[in-house]
Amino acid sequence: MEHFPAPLTLEQSDTMVDRCVYRLQRDGYGLWALENRGSGEFIGFVGLAMPGWESAFTPCTEIGWRLARSAWGKGYAAEAAHASLAMAFGPLGLHEVVSFTSTHNHRSRRLMERLGMTRDPAEDFDHPQVTHGPQRRHVLYRLSRADWEARDDNLSTDPRFDHELTAPTLGLTTN
Repeated sequence: MEHFPAPLTLEQSDTMVDRCVYRLQRDGYGLWALENRGSGEFIGFVGLAMPGWESAFTPCTEIGWRLARSAWGKGYAAEAAHASLAMAFGPLGLHEVVSFTSTHNHRSRRLMERLGMTRDPAEDFDHPQVTHGPQRRHVLYRLSRADWEARDDNLSTDPRFDHELTAPTLGLTTN
């Protein structure tokens, strides 16, 4: 939560989990819990969501992630994000996915770029749910289905992703 105005309270966190479960049941996709297969440790979440606020680029489908600091730098977010994009551009048939973060969140921005997402600085925005502080200004990245399909590192033919499932099967490994 380093790049958020404040950490969630226990009640806010529980409400968020309830919302995630509801949307997974309703839509067949959403924010998936990320677990280390070796240890069973919950390390965060990655997935697709539709922002509930209005902006120049909404409505849209966003890819997002939040991982425990202990899981940073191990490739978990990238692997799960690739699987989420395979779901978005495969079974869900989306034409575009966006991602956004505060201007100072360089780790997330690098991941967005590694995923093939691109940014137009003219689309940067002040997040409508952040009223002040350094987290207010956000950058917007986009990825089209055509650009995803043109990449040779997508998971469209990866055996770990089963297009018959309603969620990606992730092969996270331990270091």
